[in-house]
Amino acid sequence: MKPRIIKTEAQHKAALARIEKIFDAKPGSQEGDEFELLTMLVEQYEEATVPIEPPDPVAAIRFRMEQQNLTNRDLIPYIGSASKVSEVLSGRRGLSITMIRNLVRGLGIPADVLIGKPEASPGSNDPAEVLSGARGAG
Repeated sequence: MKPRIIKTEAQHKAALARIEKIFDAKPGSQEGDEFELLTMLVEQYEEATVPIEPPDPVAAIRFRMEQQNLTNRDLIPYIGSASKVSEVLSGRRGLSITMIRNLVRGLGIPADVLIGKPEASPGSNDPAEVLSGARGAG
């Protein structure tokens, strides 16, 4: 397969199939260079055709809790009382501006993720994608 800009789903599938065949190519070899180029072309195509939406705010908070081994009790300084933490995590209470600011500063969750979109469905996207580069990740 001659590497070229990927414009269709068929070209995308063909590139993925070729990448799979040459996956173990030695870096610096002809196939290794082809692998690297095809990977970049596939990434470019996927970024243009499959935009990643931010995760649901509660999913993002739960993901950060898991990353940092936090309990509901650990969120009290950011959200308020234990009952408010419980209500937020269960989806019965939305986040206030103060809560959002505290979570941004304290846990490094991006504000745009915490603000969320009204039409976003809970758990519809992987929060790891969005939070992986955020402060405090890991």
